[in-house]
Amino acid sequence: MSAKTLLKRPTAFLIASLLSLGLASCGQEQAPTNTETPTETTPANTSGLSGDISVDGSSTVFPISEAMAEEFMKANSGTRVTVGISGTGGGFKKFCAGETDISNASRPIKESEIELCKKNNIEYVEIPVAFDGLSVVVHKENNWATCLKTDELATMWKPESEGKIMKWNQINPAFPDKDLDLFGAGTDSGTYDYFTDAITGKEGESRGDFTASEDDNVIVQGVSADPAGLGFFGFAYYEENKDTLKVLQIENSEGKCIEPTAETIADGTYNPLSRPIFVYISKTALESKPQVKAFAEYHLENANQPLVSEVGYIALTEDILTKAKARITNTTLGTIYEGKSSVGVKLSEKL
Repeated sequence: MSAKTLLKRPTAFLIASLLSLGLASCGQEQAPTNTETPTETTPANTSGLSGDISVDGSSTVFPISEAMAEEFMKANSGTRVTVGISGTGGGFKKFCAGETDISNASRPIKESEIELCKKNNIEYVEIPVAFDGLSVVVHKENNWATCLKTDELATMWKPESEGKIMKWNQINPAFPDKDLDLFGAGTDSGTYDYFTDAITGKEGESRGDFTASEDDNVIVQGVSADPAGLGFFGFAYYEENKDTLKVLQIENSEGKCIEPTAETIADGTYNPLSRPIFVYISKTALESKPQVKAFAEYHLENANQPLVSEVGYIALTEDILTKAKARITNTTLGTIYEGKSSVGVKLSEKL
């Protein structure tokens, strides 16, 4: 199965080692089945690894973890990985309560989440897994918007625009007198936090009268069906739906109109909407569950980086991969961001 098909799957479901038998169904959790006896379709568990791995959190990181999980379970048939989507914030609530082994996050852990984990004695290792560029998209029939300035995006999205900025020509007089219909990530999403931090200047603060969803596919469907629509989400979702959506260029810090591509995201010229994305691994799970440590390391193996590219994200550089691997090997606890934003911060320098 091509990893690029993964984005079209339902947003939360069980991916189990029974996939090869065709027993997993989209959106439903299957009862465990005895797979100890090897068959022609179920390979022997030659790795020796076994046990469950629970992952939840960011919808942005979801395609990476799902692709990694599918290949990991093929190589380690005794393991069973579940990947859910609660949004970055929702994922941290579960993680800091000790309910999951790994938390996917499209932004660094916040101070309030650090305190919640500390309160519950949950320690963790933070590792980056890819680069992403938040993509601002409109309907294919939109023939007036090509490049937006960050202050134009701020006019659209800042809290005081609610109920007041309702037309495209209020953003720019050259735009038509058409309704402005906005779609974006839900407030539990790390994508929402990063976007508001970078655009409105206040993390987690925006107008409230927009269509919000933790499921990026809902945003895709909304914008693609609305000629006056505009939305934002991770680069992978644009890549998967580029035939039905138009991506906008964003004016960067040098005053240049830049479209999100693998190259512009990797080299940082697509700013301020380029960012690293992360997974957080429970120290307890890392030390007590060999399968969890192996799965975390699997994300960073050089041979598996093509999976990151296949699902639409930008693989880490060799230098960053090496530093990230060392964080797992050395059980380096905590966050390199100290509860603060990653907007405008170079990952290579923080590591």
